[in-house]
Amino acid sequence: MTAALAPTARAGAAVVRELGRTDYATTWRAMQAFTAARGAATRDEIWITEHAPVYTLGLAGRPEHLLRANGIPALKVDRGGQITYHGPGQVVVYLMIDLRRLGLGVRPMVRAIEAGVVEWLDSMGIFAWGKPEAPGVYVDRDGTEAKIGALGLKIRNGCSYHGVAVNIAMDLTPFADINPCGFSGLAVTQLADFGVRRNVEEAGRELAPLVAARFTR
Repeated sequence: MTAALAPTARAGAAVVRELGRTDYATTWRAMQAFTAARGAATRDEIWITEHAPVYTLGLAGRPEHLLRANGIPALKVDRGGQITYHGPGQVVVYLMIDLRRLGLGVRPMVRAIEAGVVEWLDSMGIFAWGKPEAPGVYVDRDGTEAKIGALGLKIRNGCSYHGVAVNIAMDLTPFADINPCGFSGLAVTQLADFGVRRNVEEAGRELAPLVAARFTR
């Protein structure tokens, strides 16, 4: 993973790294290590990736939200939130941000991440919104509210890691075997359902600067 972490771009004050497809657990441990080692002058970083199929359960994640076993591994991790699915065709944007340096609280950070995704979707003619009571990004899909972006963070010593996952063009079937984000019957959708064609690399390069811009002073 070390070679993959060569910086590929800068967005405002943050270094953006395009990792390609990575193993979830390896990337998670790398985020933890980066956050543990950073100092007051360390640049914020944003990592763009996608993962092989995996379910992750946040700190409050309840195992009953995994409705049935289907061969996809499930990991208990240290972010907030319940259960979600990661897989090929989903862009994941991880945010290692020093909130103390920005004077930013967790809830404003969540709203800022959502706003970046909403702005990106709006640029493609897709109306989207966040929900304070259920963090993430939602759209109207054929008259039904559907989640297109899932969000979860960990704050350690005033610094964040984990981030947001946005469905681009993927197999959504595994979502049927969970209560997405802990909500029974929650509809899930993706960019391709709106006739917009992007691959994960293109999506990450467009989305990351819009998110990063909200954490620049």
